[in-house]
Amino acid sequence: MRPAQDIAGADLLALERLLKDSTSKSQMQRIQCVLLRAKQGMNCTEVASVVGWNPGWVRQIWSRYLSEGIEGLICQDRGGRRRSNLSLEQEHALVERFSEKARSGGILVVSEIHKAYEREVGHAVPKSTIYRMLARQGWRKVAPRPHHPKNDPSAIADFKKNSRASSRMNAKSKRP
Repeated sequence: MRPAQDIAGADLLALERLLKDSTSKSQMQRIQCVLLRAKQGMNCTEVASVVGWNPGWVRQIWSRYLSEGIEGLICQDRGGRRRSNLSLEQEHALVERFSEKARSGGILVVSEIHKAYEREVGHAVPKSTIYRMLARQGWRKVAPRPHHPKNDPSAIADFKKNSRASSRMNAKSKRP
């Protein structure tokens, strides 16, 4: 096993400042791994028990710090869209092509959007991808209206009173 390398005093101050300004738990733990080794002289199993990590991972953190410096400790946490076919902006542009039809009251067929998406991406995708994209862009399935927008209730009432079927019903009810 190689001997532990000393950490300069300026780096210790920078690490302590960085620890105070850390934005996530994992970033704080990475900084603590290096500080506990530098200040307390702890080995990897002791640091791992304090931080709550595996000793192998602590050694990786030390190695990254020794090779890259403080920048090696500041890494982005996991998260985000790693398997996306299109960026959010590209998805928005694709959906915008169909928005005029939707604004004018037309019915959008998902299969049309699906074909356009596949042309854009260059390979086949399942329909669920399209539905998730539409949900991300704020679209939702809107059911048709329960009645016609040009519906006239007074015309319907007049029809019920004056239709042939209603006159037959009235005639049957008046028989003795």
